[in-house]
Amino acid sequence: MLDEVRALLILQDRDRRLLALAKDLEKLPQDEARAKTKMAADETAVTRAHDAVLDCELRLKRLELDAGTRHTTIQRLKIQQFETRKNEEFQALKHEIVRYEKEVDNLETKELELMEELDKFRATHRAAEEARAHTRTLIAEDLASIGQRRERMEKERAEVEAEREMLAKQVPEAILPLYHRLMKTKVGLAIAPMHEGKCGGCHMKLIASTVVAVQTAKEITRCEDCGRILYVED
Repeated sequence: MLDEVRALLILQDRDRRLLALAKDLEKLPQDEARAKTKMAADETAVTRAHDAVLDCELRLKRLELDAGTRHTTIQRLKIQQFETRKNEEFQALKHEIVRYEKEVDNLETKELELMEELDKFRATHRAAEEARAHTRTLIAEDLASIGQRRERMEKERAEVEAEREMLAKQVPEAILPLYHRLMKTKVGLAIAPMHEGKCGGCHMKLIASTVVAVQTAKEITRCEDCGRILYVED
């Protein structure tokens, strides 16, 4: 194998590593966004449970007010009943008192039912808040893990970039433009091995003269189809 090709292979290894790191780093914001979306369902559940509690409390408050109003009315009617001297008016007031007392009984029954319902809504609300808190903890752990991955990858990228800069100096300057062009156009694979007379990059069969040139390794040889630099593994 030509020394130039060997140097390019090492350089390509570092460049491919940099490409992989860049791709992984680009995914991290998406991973962070996905982690944060886990909270959406729990937030909705908490909001719905909270709204249900508020609605039930409001309905209970209305019943209490209605019952209170009727208690006040009953007291007023009893005073009127006590003050009246007419039997007919007395009986009419008594009838009204009985009617209002029945309404109060019904309202108080509904209050008890609503109180039980409210207890259930509050339990659901507490459970939703606990689930949200658990999810928040998981998300915090996920984000911390992503942050650690970012830190590791950025550190590794800096190290590889420094190493890559030193390796590039060991490659003849005349070859570098071709190498860089191939790296851009050939999906990060500028140099490919030859296997059984085929290019390891495009997998096309090579002509006999190309095969011989690669095997003799006297000069840089390229695939006549894809243009990649070819070599035979030692």
